[in-house]
Amino acid sequence: MTRISVIGTGYVGLVSAAGFAALGHDVIGYDIDEQKIATLESGGCPIYEPGLEELLAEGRASGRLRFTADLGAAVAASDVVFVCVGTPQADDGTADLTQVEAVARDIAAHMTEGTVVVEKSTVPVKTAQWIRRTIELCGGRGFSVASNPEFLREGSAVQDFLEPERIVLGVADEQAREALLDIYAGIDCPKVVVDIETAEIIKHASNSFLAMKISYINMIADLCEAVGADVRQVAEGMGLDSRIGPKFLAAGIGYGGSCFPKDVRAFMRIAEQHDVNVGLLDETDRINEARVARLVARMRNDLWNLKGKKIALWGLAFKPGTDDVREAPSLRLARQLHAEGAILTGWDPVARETFLRAVGELPVEICDSPQDAAAGADAVIVVTDWPELREVDLASVAGRMRSPYLFDGRNWLDPEACASAGFWYRATGRPGVETVPGQAS
Repeated sequence: MTRISVIGTGYVGLVSAAGFAALGHDVIGYDIDEQKIATLESGGCPIYEPGLEELLAEGRASGRLRFTADLGAAVAASDVVFVCVGTPQADDGTADLTQVEAVARDIAAHMTEGTVVVEKSTVPVKTAQWIRRTIELCGGRGFSVASNPEFLREGSAVQDFLEPERIVLGVADEQAREALLDIYAGIDCPKVVVDIETAEIIKHASNSFLAMKISYINMIADLCEAVGADVRQVAEGMGLDSRIGPKFLAAGIGYGGSCFPKDVRAFMRIAEQHDVNVGLLDETDRINEARVARLVARMRNDLWNLKGKKIALWGLAFKPGTDDVREAPSLRLARQLHAEGAILTGWDPVARETFLRAVGELPVEICDSPQDAAAGADAVIVVTDWPELREVDLASVAGRMRSPYLFDGRNWLDPEACASAGFWYRATGRPGVETVPGQAS
């Protein structure tokens, strides 16, 4: 058993803390937000993540997991300290490491000799060197610094932690190597042990490649629309090649969330600082940013104009299985459609509150069901591919709309079923099914 403290209880920190406790370690989770700590100590869970509430309850019941707002006490009681604080995007696209620096200073003031400090937040290469230098400047001695990047997907983060495809460990000495291998001894998967700089690059390189794959298939989708081809069949034909694979080849309105947009831009800035041309990543970001504007243009073309039109957003989270709306296409859609004079409604099974906080004063009526959101609407947009949408009675929805246009931003619904229900169906990167609005077949 290793004594672990996890600094920061956001998505990564909270899942990691619960996961380490499930592996049999003694874990203290720290956060500066005392209200969040109070929620956790009282048995609550401040974020929506499938399986996390149960894992937290198991950890608390076992006595291996507890939470505190006292950073000094957490660090002093630990052999290994995982840094899981935020690294938000600065105005120039770089990662803001203010929180990481502040935590490094605090760790130096409270750690004991032999402590291993592990960066788990997504950070630029060379950050570990700055952490080491900061701790040393603040009087820290006899410690190790390591990198253990996270690969947790929101919506499946618990499974990703307990059953990962690989664990990357960046170490500079044997003490850190042994400590991290001991912590993860209970997980059977490849453990990639490398130097710290390599580990730091692996995370950014992985996310940037996946984002690039999404933008690539979206570029292909635009070509498919222009020539009448079907991007889904193109993606299937590509994905059967083992060198390519089928994952992240779903065309749509672009990626969002807390990782891909931020990590791509941060990686671009890192490369530019080292005089490496990353035009490929610049184009990846540009294609993704243009997806929503392209959809709005298609809607304007089909609906004649958008001013005064009621439009329903089906799905608000950036992906199913989470309530996270950071960089979500729904936010860009809402803002652009509002600027065109549209009247907006929305539905999401879990992201209602997070969406409303994110849009602020923007007028969006959030409804209790997809059907209510679409009532009296001129168009519906499938923004998030929630499974619940495949259970909706489409004919009933079409009958309640002023004009039944359905823009499927995720290629999630069956075109023929939509047409049979009376919709004028617009897909992404494949031929639409153009029935006469209001005339079910």
